[in-house]
Amino acid sequence: MHILIVGGIASSLTNFRGDLIRTLVAAGTRVTAISAEGSDEEVRAIRALGAEFRSIPIERSRLNPRSDVATCAALAKIFRELKPDIVLAYTIKPVVWSGVALRSSRRSLKDVRFFALITGLGFAFEGGGTTRNIIRALVTRLYRVSLRRAQSVIFQNPDNRAVFVDAAIVPEHKTQLVNGSGVDLRRFAVAPLPEGNTKFLLIARLLGEKGVREFAEAASEVMQRHADVEFILVGPSDPSPDGIPMEWVDRWQADGILRYCGSVTDVRPYIAECHVYVLPSYHEGVPRSVLEAMSMGRAILTTDVPGCRETVVDGENGWMIPKADSAALARSMEWFLANPQSLEPMGRRSRQIAEQRFDVNLVNAELLKIMGISSNSNKRTGNGDEANV
Repeated sequence: MHILIVGGIASSLTNFRGDLIRTLVAAGTRVTAISAEGSDEEVRAIRALGAEFRSIPIERSRLNPRSDVATCAALAKIFRELKPDIVLAYTIKPVVWSGVALRSSRRSLKDVRFFALITGLGFAFEGGGTTRNIIRALVTRLYRVSLRRAQSVIFQNPDNRAVFVDAAIVPEHKTQLVNGSGVDLRRFAVAPLPEGNTKFLLIARLLGEKGVREFAEAASEVMQRHADVEFILVGPSDPSPDGIPMEWVDRWQADGILRYCGSVTDVRPYIAECHVYVLPSYHEGVPRSVLEAMSMGRAILTTDVPGCRETVVDGENGWMIPKADSAALARSMEWFLANPQSLEPMGRRSRQIAEQRFDVNLVNAELLKIMGISSNSNKRTGNGDEANV
């Protein structure tokens, strides 16, 4: 069996789909990974997983008709050349243009099974403003066209699934639900809480919708009343319209509000350094960084929004707050400062939840089952019909 995995950027194929690729290769499946052109190091990492790699032109951060047509044409050409058994695409543009490319080549690719993995709703589905409403209407239309070709549409949380079903983007009988991308429990082993000042950590792309502004605002407020606290921000800049300007980050650092560590290849030392992991995001599929922090035994402070709410049992392994509310975030941070005895038991509970629900081996086994791939052989177990819930 030959499966194509289509993503937006090369690094995500190893960071977010690497364990899945290993599982598929171990099952005897030929895997070709497809994304925008990657660096030599990124391509080597993909090939080290046992996959082949093909690049396509794709502009991730905005809609551009000329670029998007080129993306669709490149995918159609690769699909016709490789004639895979399965195409699995994730994130908006890979999902949309993979589905359209398969529909445009339906005669030669009629037996190819298409699975769409919805890892979050993204900027377009956040409410507010004429521009966003126009983008949402366009993206909704594109999703409807693309997902007609899908055998199953796989969601990481029930809220996102409800949005697609309620908007008539996809019928409910074609949907499936998995627990995020999972986390490697052995790689993200429990780390003891550090000594010294209480440290709050946020790992995210520098985007407004990740709650980076609220993190800085809450940090500034808390530091006015507490000297024995530190705030750490890790993550790359982002060119999208919602990107946080680097001059803001530089000013936060210069004012002593937080320490910015840039983009890193291994987040484990930073999670080990913190006491509480914070993600004030506006929306997620299921946030991978939170799962990694849970696996390493950290209390979680996140927002009560789709995806994030899947990770926290309020009062057991952390707290949830309203989105875009820096004052509520500051109050919850101060709760941890006032209750340091809760850090260890909340961290233990985080690890238990990670083991019970988010083990990457369990998640990947469920994905293989949905796609009709046996983990013990190279035989197709499905019959090509649409999946039932």
